[in-house]
Amino acid sequence: MTDIEIAQKNVMVPVTEVAEKIGIAKDQLELYGNYKAKISFKELQALQSKAADKNQRGKLILVTAMTPTAAGEGKSTVTIALGDGLNKIGKKTVIALREPSLGPCFGVKGGACGGGYAQVVPMEDINLHFTGDIHAITAANNLMAALIDNHLQQGNELNIDPRTVSWKRCVDLNDRALRNVVIGLGGRIDGVPRESHFQISVASEIMAIVCLSKTISELKERISRITIGQTYGKEDVTFGQLKCTGAVAALLKDAIRPNLVQTLEKNPAFVHGGPFANIAHGCNSINATLCALASGDYVVTEAGFAADLGAEKFMDIKCRMNGIAPDAAVIVATVRALKMHGGVLKQELGKENLEAVKAGFENVKCHIENMKKFGVNVVVAVNKFISDTDAEISLVQQLAKECGSEAVLCEGWEKGGEGTTALAEKIVQLTSTPSQFKNIYELDLPLEKKIETLAKEIYRAERVEFDSKALKKLKAYESQGYGNLPICMAKTQNSISHDKTKLGAPKGYTFPVRDVQLYSGAGFVVAFAGDIVDMPGLPKVPSAVNIDVDDDGIISGLF
Repeated sequence: MTDIEIAQKNVMVPVTEVAEKIGIAKDQLELYGNYKAKISFKELQALQSKAADKNQRGKLILVTAMTPTAAGEGKSTVTIALGDGLNKIGKKTVIALREPSLGPCFGVKGGACGGGYAQVVPMEDINLHFTGDIHAITAANNLMAALIDNHLQQGNELNIDPRTVSWKRCVDLNDRALRNVVIGLGGRIDGVPRESHFQISVASEIMAIVCLSKTISELKERISRITIGQTYGKEDVTFGQLKCTGAVAALLKDAIRPNLVQTLEKNPAFVHGGPFANIAHGCNSINATLCALASGDYVVTEAGFAADLGAEKFMDIKCRMNGIAPDAAVIVATVRALKMHGGVLKQELGKENLEAVKAGFENVKCHIENMKKFGVNVVVAVNKFISDTDAEISLVQQLAKECGSEAVLCEGWEKGGEGTTALAEKIVQLTSTPSQFKNIYELDLPLEKKIETLAKEIYRAERVEFDSKALKKLKAYESQGYGNLPICMAKTQNSISHDKTKLGAPKGYTFPVRDVQLYSGAGFVVAFAGDIVDMPGLPKVPSAVNIDVDDDGIISGLF
């Protein structure tokens, strides 16, 4: 059966029963039908208060992965299966995941609800409109854009130079034709003509802000300090100067509250927020994480893409900003992906190839070393495929041991929680020893040095080459008081480096930083390395060609 068929055959329990398992009463839920719910503001505040006490919150397990390949790794599948596995061995466990974006669903990557017998449900709802969070973020982002252009049209009291407006419109679809547009054409009453841009909604700074804000007050404060452009005198203009912050926040009042759903095994999962990991910080919302920490003894969460992207940002941005730290990290790997990093073509992955596994393991080794640099205990989860041989799996386990770690076979796709009990037991063992968490760089370093630290320590570059434009902007940010912000690297997810063609564990190369952008509301500086765009395009044959719905409303082809 396909993933969607497995999900549709599952019989869900009311979400009120799922909430009851973790002590959340029915009257503290806002129901979206029988199987989806948002947490009330009152309950959110109570759970935040509990999570603020280190002695009352659960142990936090971060699931990350090796560098993605076309062979697939299954990070979300392992995350969900591990949560079910921990529950199966008697540990009260809650899962915290990101919300899927429509762009990848209809593009090439697919949804983000796991797979096989390790899924969160209702799978179709979560992958499509869910509770409307991303739609609200899109509307809020575009309201800001409309207000900015209206200000230009209605006399431009703030003296904004239209050429410097940096705020983009957004849509939650992959639409490359909207990357660069000209607006305001037609005539005097149709606006001020200028070049503008679209980005995918999950790359919007509003998404990052929603995921980093605990309260409406914090949300409004962050929105108000977003830099939207400069005056003709080259002074920064923030959105707060337009005096419309409250209207934007009003669109987001529900989007800030976490969503509660269930796994196929009826275990609780908070699914909330989804900033792009190769542009923004790639983690679910802090509110979802805090709710999970307050209601479970163990929390299994994930960060986008591989450890060099999502995990690093989880540590250096999300954890640093909120006083939390992972108690253990899981690096998801597959034999198939290892062979691809070892030079094997996709059509040859079904054949045993120990030499390719060994060569490709250099990628995993790099990620293990990186997690240890953060002082976090780490284990490798080998997500099993039917084509894997015993010899290949044994080799992965041997190689992990040589790195001072351990590789545990996971069969969550086929067996659900039962297929990850061994990994669950290992996690319990790892988290019995406190981690010695530390960040990879200190905030008082110059912005340029922070970028160099990431490039050399995490990406293994020999040197960093800054475009003169990027250096000039970094100096300006520091002079404006933004020098103590963390770095959010925007780079390819398909390599540890900036170059998607460099597989395995590249090192000794030059890492190019072509531009930087201030996300003053979210509270970080984005550095763009290589050819990275914030509006993806569709492939020649998008996933959309396989998706359909019948007269009974039953969807097929979604994965």
